[in-house]
Amino acid sequence: MLLHISEQSSATLQEQILVQIRARILSNELATDFALPSIRGLAKDLKVSVITVQRAYDTLLNEGLIYARRGKGFYVAALPESDRSAVAVARFETNLQQLLDAARRDGLDETQLQQIFTRALGKED
Repeated sequence: MLLHISEQSSATLQEQILVQIRARILSNELATDFALPSIRGLAKDLKVSVITVQRAYDTLLNEGLIYARRGKGFYVAALPESDRSAVAVARFETNLQQLLDAARRDGLDETQLQQIFTRALGKED
């Protein structure tokens, strides 16, 4: 499994791994029961700490996106489409709320926020 991580990114290495695997699971790029690389193997391939990969996998386990088989490794969990969508929606809402809070602290009002959102969606007339 090819992941692209960068030391130059503002996101931590753990977050970069987590985001990329999560996105591949939610987009169905990684099928149910797909065997993820071992923690040590992925850490070696990416030249990162085993702890970094372990923490990313732990987060995915807690989110129910992967499961572990003792002595066998980690696998993509079976998720009905509605669950995939619910996870994606919840993550989007959380991220959007953080952006909105920051924008309001920076002095943007509701009208400005709506205009920006409309432009971002590409639907502005």
